[in-house]
Amino acid sequence: MAQTDGVLTLGGGSGAWIFRVLLVAATAFMVYSWFQPWWVADVAVIEGTDDLVLHPWGVEVVRQVRVQADPSLYAMPSFFTPFVWTYFGVAMAALFASLFVNIKVSVGRIKLPLAAVLIALVGLSYLTTVGLAYWIGNLRADGIGVSFIGDSEFADPMSHRKMKMESDLRVGYWYALYAGAALFGLSLIRFLFVRGSKA
Repeated sequence: MAQTDGVLTLGGGSGAWIFRVLLVAATAFMVYSWFQPWWVADVAVIEGTDDLVLHPWGVEVVRQVRVQADPSLYAMPSFFTPFVWTYFGVAMAALFASLFVNIKVSVGRIKLPLAAVLIALVGLSYLTTVGLAYWIGNLRADGIGVSFIGDSEFADPMSHRKMKMESDLRVGYWYALYAGAALFGLSLIRFLFVRGSKA
């Protein structure tokens, strides 16, 4: 029999389990998008195509870029990488907890299932992460006079030659956007699957 009066529940009926499957799928999609490149840039004179690669936790650069470019142009503050990995861990823990928590929280006069609140917060925060990645990338690009998306030219700080760069968003960026939207959407429709309990 499903537990309906405790803090945690492992039951909830077929609807609750269908929702859990959907949530696990959306979570897996978020994890997959987290480890995919979100943006890449190709400098014409450097061999290869992915000379700068943006991930949620920072930018990877090839050796030639590390040697010739000022790290302040692409590197994030020292606290950034630990911060975003902590965020990712907390988000995963919140999504895991939302599979089983069975309590409500008060938001003003409204009582909402804690599980739905957790899922919504993760979805919205991930959408915010996606937006911030674009904003910060565009801000950094403007600072050195290149385009964050598309073709641009810049002066090599060593030789002062004009160099061409081509950059674009990768599919991982769009996957992250869809994953955040999917999680937030699931938080809104959770009540259609999970009924008849405190959750």
